[in-house]
Amino acid sequence: MELLQQIKDFLIPELEAIRQEQSAVRERLNAIDLHLVDQSRRIDETNQRIDKIHADMLMRIDKVHADLLARIDATNQRIDKIHADLLARIDETNKRVDKVHADLLARIDETNQRIDKVHADMLMRIDKVHTDLLARIDRVHGDLILRFDENHRRMDRLYEVSVRREEHASMERRVANLEQAVEELQRRLVA
Repeated sequence: MELLQQIKDFLIPELEAIRQEQSAVRERLNAIDLHLVDQSRRIDETNQRIDKIHADMLMRIDKVHADLLARIDATNQRIDKIHADLLARIDETNKRVDKVHADLLARIDETNQRIDKVHADMLMRIDKVHTDLLARIDRVHGDLILRFDENHRRMDRLYEVSVRREEHASMERRVANLEQAVEELQRRLVA
């Protein structure tokens, strides 16, 4: 019995808390329902405004379309007139171009003959310069090889001198170390 009472004491407050929370949830759901109804009304009003604007825009587009078609027709007529005029001018220009073309072909043939003469002369000169340059390059090449060989010999001698200096410095250090060692031995013997 006492256990049953303890269970009741524990569960009844919990059930009461759950009922209060459930009541709060119902109130919140009712508020959300009211909010959704309001939002639905606003959406309907917005849709009606959009439909009205859409109809107005379609009327404007139809009006602009008709105006543009009239302008395009007028422009097409002007283009056709200009086109006919331009065709006549092009035909006249083509005749003049054909005449100039024939004259230019004659001049080009004359120029080509002169170019061929100059080309042959330039080839002879280039061959002569090429031969002279090859001879000069061979001389310079031989001279450079001699200079490189001389520089290599000098570098070899410089290396030998450098190695000797290093060996001499090493020997001086060894002699100094030996002298110190002898002095140390003499001090020990005296003591």
